[in-house]
Amino acid sequence: MHKKKKKIRKYTLAFWLLFSTPMVLAFLLFFTISIGLWGFMPSFEELENPKSNLASEIYSADGELLGTFYIHNRSNVQFDELSPNLVNTLLATEDIRFRYHSGVDIRSIFRVLVRNIIGGQRSAGGGSTLTQQLTKNLFPRQDNPSFAQIFIIKLKEWVTAARLERNYTKDEIIAMYLNTVDFGSHAFGIKSAAKTYFNVNPDELKVEEAALLIGLLKAPSWYHPVRNPERAFNRRQVVLTQMARYQFITPEEFDSLRTLPLDMSNFHIQDQHTGIATYFREHLRTELRNWSQTKYKPDGTPYNIYRDGLKIYTTIDSRMQTYAEEAVREHMAYDIQPEFFRHWAGEEYEHAPYDTDLTEDQVQENINRTIRRSDRYRSLRRMGLSEDSIMANFNEPRRMQVFSYEGDIDTIMSPLDSIWYYKHFLQAGMMAVEPHTGHVKAYVGGIDFRHFKFDHVTGSRRQVGSVFKPFLYTLAMQEGEFGPCTRVPNTPVTFELWDGTLWTPSNSSDEREGEMVTLQWALANSVNYVSAFLIKRYSPEALIRLVRRMGVESPIPPYPAISLGTPDLSVYEIAGANATYANKGVYIQPTYITRIEDQSGNLIEAFIPHREEAMNEETAWLMLELMKGVVSEGTGRRLTWRYGFNHPIAGKTGTTQSNSDGWFVGITPDLVAATWVGGEDRGIRFRELRLGQGANTALPIWANFMNKIYNDQNLGINKEDFEPPMHPPSIETDCSKVEQRETPRDYFIREVF
Repeated sequence: MHKKKKKIRKYTLAFWLLFSTPMVLAFLLFFTISIGLWGFMPSFEELENPKSNLASEIYSADGELLGTFYIHNRSNVQFDELSPNLVNTLLATEDIRFRYHSGVDIRSIFRVLVRNIIGGQRSAGGGSTLTQQLTKNLFPRQDNPSFAQIFIIKLKEWVTAARLERNYTKDEIIAMYLNTVDFGSHAFGIKSAAKTYFNVNPDELKVEEAALLIGLLKAPSWYHPVRNPERAFNRRQVVLTQMARYQFITPEEFDSLRTLPLDMSNFHIQDQHTGIATYFREHLRTELRNWSQTKYKPDGTPYNIYRDGLKIYTTIDSRMQTYAEEAVREHMAYDIQPEFFRHWAGEEYEHAPYDTDLTEDQVQENINRTIRRSDRYRSLRRMGLSEDSIMANFNEPRRMQVFSYEGDIDTIMSPLDSIWYYKHFLQAGMMAVEPHTGHVKAYVGGIDFRHFKFDHVTGSRRQVGSVFKPFLYTLAMQEGEFGPCTRVPNTPVTFELWDGTLWTPSNSSDEREGEMVTLQWALANSVNYVSAFLIKRYSPEALIRLVRRMGVESPIPPYPAISLGTPDLSVYEIAGANATYANKGVYIQPTYITRIEDQSGNLIEAFIPHREEAMNEETAWLMLELMKGVVSEGTGRRLTWRYGFNHPIAGKTGTTQSNSDGWFVGITPDLVAATWVGGEDRGIRFRELRLGQGANTALPIWANFMNKIYNDQNLGINKEDFEPPMHPPSIETDCSKVEQRETPRDYFIREVF
């Protein structure tokens, strides 16, 4: 009996050893995995704040997403921002028991073991839960692991999944999962995917749209709905079948949805080359890269605009931006560019569209400069090719796509020929600013960012011509000697230059030459004699000091010729300086960012623009009266007879030497916009003033833009007159009244040499 009991105890002990040893070993295995003895395991802090490359988002003043800066185009959403259709589709397809397990689904594991491995049914599905898949997304596996490593990795993912389940709710895990998956087409996360494939927010997704997106997760390239529509359609059917199987949709809904064709009309890859405000976003990217180098996160590292999910709130109004881009494109594509093509069509001059006054060497230097600036040239130089070999490469025909306003053209031409082809396209720049806040509302840096990346708002300085003359007249108004109706002689003025030579500027017209004319008439008609008279009276240095107070920072040589508009300035500077007049003489630096927040909504920095009183409010008001004359009776009068504007508008056109640059700046009480049109090089131009003047090249963009603005009642841009100064001005501005007086006050030129 004793031996029998002893034998029973022996077998019992063996049984418990046999039973408990695997459990103890399993416990030790999972314990050692959890403390990191088998390799990296995320800490509690990393589980609480999992790191991922989050795109920084750029928002307009009216709340629209303008674009993103990213390594991965990923933006996070919360669970309540997800469509129920999307959540149901995900659960039906990926993890129907998600609500009932704790990160690891034992039933699914046994199903995989029995049906997939033992039974050989490869289509029976996998055993990974949504939480495990999230683990792989947050903490990716190493490349090319061995079988033993895969086993350990799988166990580590189980431990991490269980930890995630303890730290987050089921809804939070669903949102995290959808924020981290790759949907293809540079769309990481559901917010980017919904925008890319259907141009909607995640909470607006329909059942069939959600089914297509969730179906993509299996293999985004293989089931891509644009490149592989048949596969995508069949995959969507599988997902819809799963939804019907688990009763997320009724049989009737399934029958209706399964027949719907794929609608990819709103498919649009979100990148830096597409969408609205492309030039603005690129300018902003450069500015923010510099900004981020001096701003530090709580951990002491600098912010990264590509990884840290910043929220950048701008002053741009998405509606105004759209109208500005439409106005530029409509005028350039359908009016001025066809006119430019006709102007040079059939021209035997071999260097067209360069003007005939340029020498062959000058033209060739322009072409060589363009070659040296190209990515192709720099790439070939890095490869060590000689100049002769590089030029041979540029002369070799190849297949390429080139720009046209009707769409890209597939063609065969040499890179050198493509340079000549692109030289025939006129360029444009436009910026609109709110004068009382300095907020930039619209910013168009060129005609097409994909093909012409040079920014003609802040990156380019071009000769401004007569657009500069109002600054000179401001100097005269500010000194108190002159008013809009003061008469001055329209006669030649001669200057002795620094080298002893004499210079006498000429007028573009002999109208009223030799007569006494009002300053209002002189500015309206861009009379050079009067500008020369004023600069001789007040000096170039005084004019430069004034424009510096109006925000102009570009170099300006202190020569008398600046009175005619020889300085090279940017569209940004011209718009900002002219906004000073509408803001009663106070310059506000044009700004395009209001604030930047981190991904959690914490304020990093708020931006307050620089302000400076450039002139008194009476001077500003007098200048507006002067510049209204440009529109009512001067070079800008086509705004009234062609475009139908009949309310107070102040403005100024500008045309530079040989019609190289055309300008127009238009001022209203609520919005000031500057436009420029010209060739890529200054030698590219119209050869006739009728075609190349600013009133023909640049003014129509402003007119089209403002017509769209006024037609949108929601923008609230009024057509009222400018607010007069607090104290009534002592100077008469109605020149018809002054003309009735017997003895008008006349001023004559004093000899200074």
